[in-house]
Amino acid sequence: MSAEKPDAPRAVIVISSHVARGSVGNRAAVFALETLGFPVWAVPTVILPWHPGHGRATRIVPPLDQFKALMADLERAPWLGEVGAVLSGYLGEAGQAEAVASLVAAVKARTPDAVYICDPVMGDSGGLYVPEPTAAAMRDRLMPIADIATPNRYELEWMAGAPLPDLKSVISAALHAGPSTMLVTSAPSMMTGSTGNLLLDGAQALLAEHRLIDKPPNGLGDLTAAVYLARILSGQPAIKALQSTTAAVYEILAHTAKRGGDELQLETDAQSLSHPMAMVQLRHLTHPGRDRLA
Repeated sequence: MSAEKPDAPRAVIVISSHVARGSVGNRAAVFALETLGFPVWAVPTVILPWHPGHGRATRIVPPLDQFKALMADLERAPWLGEVGAVLSGYLGEAGQAEAVASLVAAVKARTPDAVYICDPVMGDSGGLYVPEPTAAAMRDRLMPIADIATPNRYELEWMAGAPLPDLKSVISAALHAGPSTMLVTSAPSMMTGSTGNLLLDGAQALLAEHRLIDKPPNGLGDLTAAVYLARILSGQPAIKALQSTTAAVYEILAHTAKRGGDELQLETDAQSLSHPMAMVQLRHLTHPGRDRLA
């Protein structure tokens, strides 16, 4: 049974990249949230014809003064009370971080229990794919004010300034990253040939694992952040939210890979967002402060 109040703010402001073709950034997050019943205010930080991983592409970044003006309009919007959460992802430039932080503050001033989830989209196993000042802005300005953050392991490594080769080091870095709840994707797995989502909050450390799929399409992190946020806003406890989010994203990934898709096929697999059937391994780990991992 959901713990959500019938009159609770349900709209989510999503601030991330927009592609004409594909299922990354806002295209992934908005689809997932709206499919799961949440109205979305979508703010593009950059506009692209497709994900740059597919090849060179025109990149349109809104002039910073115009981006800040648009965000300021949202801060004083008469409908701001509809908003129950803010999700930020990829930034087009470092200066956008301050406007995001200001909007988060305005939302929380209107609705104190609103949730801010920061997906610090900055890199992967190949290193940073945003300029270092942009990555630093996410780390220094947005991570400290987030209620939840969803970095992948490589982004967490960059923010921590050290390699994170095992679960113990990932947990330690997540504990010191700032937000009270950390969902780390691409975490080390305890099963061979698998990967995990690590959730760490004030009460528990949980690991949801599934098998690796070679050459996955982009957008998995964007989708994971949006689905987890929807689960939390719907009143699911953290353990159920982690399990069902991991199952949903893995199921969509597996179906896309089986079809040979180069982009997540969300429109085809929308049912997986609401009722995933994939099995994932869920482990309870020893919470930081104890001597070892369970």
